Amino acid sequence: MKKRYSHYIRPLQIILDVFLIFFVLFVIKDKNYLNYTFLTFIILFWLITSYFFGFYKVYRHTSALRIFTLLGKQFLIFTLGYFAYFGIFREGEVVNNQFLVLSTILLTITIIKLSSFLILKKYRSLGNNFRTTIVLGYDDSAKKVIKIFNSKANLGYRYLGFFSDKEHKLSNYLGKLKTVFKYVEENNVDEIYCSLTVLSSNQIKEINKFVLEKGILLKLIPNSNELYSKNQTVEFYDDTLMVLNVKKLPFEFTENFYIKRVFDICFSLFVCVFLLSWLMPILWILVKLESKGPLIFKQKREGINGDEFVCYKFRSMKVNEQSDKIHATKNDVRVTRVGAFLRKTSMDELPQFINVLFGDMSVVGPRPHLESLSLEYQKNVDDYLKRHIVKPGITGLAQISGYRGEIKKRSDIKNRVRLDIFYIENWSFFLDIKIIIQTVLNVFKGEEKAY
Repeated sequence: MKKRYSHYIRPLQIILDVFLIFFVLFVIKDKNYLNYTFLTFIILFWLITSYFFGFYKVYRHTSALRIFTLLGKQFLIFTLGYFAYFGIFREGEVVNNQFLVLSTILLTITIIKLSSFLILKKYRSLGNNFRTTIVLGYDDSAKKVIKIFNSKANLGYRYLGFFSDKEHKLSNYLGKLKTVFKYVEENNVDEIYCSLTVLSSNQIKEINKFVLEKGILLKLIPNSNELYSKNQTVEFYDDTLMVLNVKKLPFEFTENFYIKRVFDICFSLFVCVFLLSWLMPILWILVKLESKGPLIFKQKREGINGDEFVCYKFRSMKVNEQSDKIHATKNDVRVTRVGAFLRKTSMDELPQFINVLFGDMSVVGPRPHLESLSLEYQKNVDDYLKRHIVKPGITGLAQISGYRGEIKKRSDIKNRVRLDIFYIENWSFFLDIKIIIQTVLNVFKGEEKAY
């Protein structure tokens, strides 16, 4: 897969707009004007409204008309919030330059927004920042999509060809549908467009499962007589052609990634500073008194995209050769007395907050498995690899639902994976908070499988 930088565009635009607001307020001011309360209010108001109104949701197929619509909607709400500040927090006070400041902010952001839009269009028309695409099926709607790919260079699509069970003599015919998966694995394909009139529902499901594992975008070319599910959103290409975008997973949105990462860092720093800083020396003494060996147990686990990382835990067992092969079982003779307490209270997992700071783990997510066990689970559990599209977590939905610790039967891992996938598909910041609170409550209540 080629390295991509497109996901940096949106965060950079947000940072630039915030800087512009700050800069305008700093330059056009008098001694009564600029204060940190107003500055904080107006920047937060901009960020919150832009998030809820999708101001930064601009894609390569977004039209100029859509850009003006976003600008109009965002500026209207921002203007109301801007003047509401003076009514709510500075009642009766007339602030100099407020109209000049507002108009300068709106004009500057408009110029930057339109300029970046046009520059990106030009950049893509020169063959840069492109996405490679293939089309499955060859009906009238598919032909329209292909025509747009070939005629609209500024959209930034590099069309490779189409697949169809009906053979064609066209130069961009790539083969029958059954050869798609092999072709995609051998080529850098970014997006797959499927005709709903040509492909069956089973074929669509199979392709959808494949693209989730490979991190490829799936777009559906609709049949005008069909009704579509809530998992699909409508996109318009060239303002006329409708394409269904298979709804993205929450973690595929850049803003969600940053929200989760910032929370992970803040929460982990809090734990490391206010808990681990004084707890580690005490545990070092207690663990050393009972058995020889290091305080921190290191073990290689599978992380995001299946990449291996070193996972940290407080050592709860006597040093043994089976620690990397066999999970702890009930009444396991390898577990020390101090270790039994650590495992019962889940305190043995606390060093993983260091893993979170390093970026290998998240506070909440699917638990990381040993590579040897992961290979075994892949054979028996459908969609197991879907767990790898997010960072593993210290705690997770499966763990608070009773599926933690030893796996005694196949249904245990199946239920664990089912809940992990539900978490990935339905993530929200408040779901993370709920899982963390429930984890803490479970520690105080005690859990049957915490051994």
